[in-house]
Amino acid sequence: MKNRFSVGLTGGIGSGKSTVADLFAARGAAIIDTDLIAHRLCAPDGAAIAVIRATFGPAFISADGAMDRAAMRDKVFSDPAAKQQLEAILHPLIRDETERAAHQAQGAYLMPVVPLLVESGNWVRRVTRVLVVDCPESLQIARVMQRNHLSQTQVRAIMANQASRAQRLAAADDVIVNDADAEALVPQVDRLHALYLLLAAKFSQRL
Repeated sequence: MKNRFSVGLTGGIGSGKSTVADLFAARGAAIIDTDLIAHRLCAPDGAAIAVIRATFGPAFISADGAMDRAAMRDKVFSDPAAKQQLEAILHPLIRDETERAAHQAQGAYLMPVVPLLVESGNWVRRVTRVLVVDCPESLQIARVMQRNHLSQTQVRAIMANQASRAQRLAAADDVIVNDADAEALVPQVDRLHALYLLLAAKFSQRL
């Protein structure tokens, strides 16, 4: 990924990363969604399933052969060692699949969407710039409660396992504020897309 201009898109749960990614995709960015990659790895016959079964046991595999996401979520939120084990399984596979997707991607620039970009550390070094989608934590909680039908306690537990809002903003080269309706995103995306096109052209000239 280092040989192409890339913008790592991140943000806390409920911040609106997918909406922003869709807007950039419509303008020609090559989106690589690491959440979708992780879902494929944990789907029936996914590359991570055999190792997850061997590490955590059959109780964490659903009847259809996929990882039981609810059971695993409860496990990793209550057991930091289990979280580290799962990350040790998934992160190298996600990295390999992301690189493969980057080599095949067509677009003016790459935009990997990485929910835990700041937390991972490695991702910050792998992308050219970091773009954070930001909103107040109260709005994150309200959105996720409505979207995922989770309790406030459950949402706060998820957020506690993510970087803080301050940590994400400290890592950002660029910020999109998503605290209103979708229309308010458009001028922000247009401005940054124009900037990224310019930077991508300069980046390619240096190679």
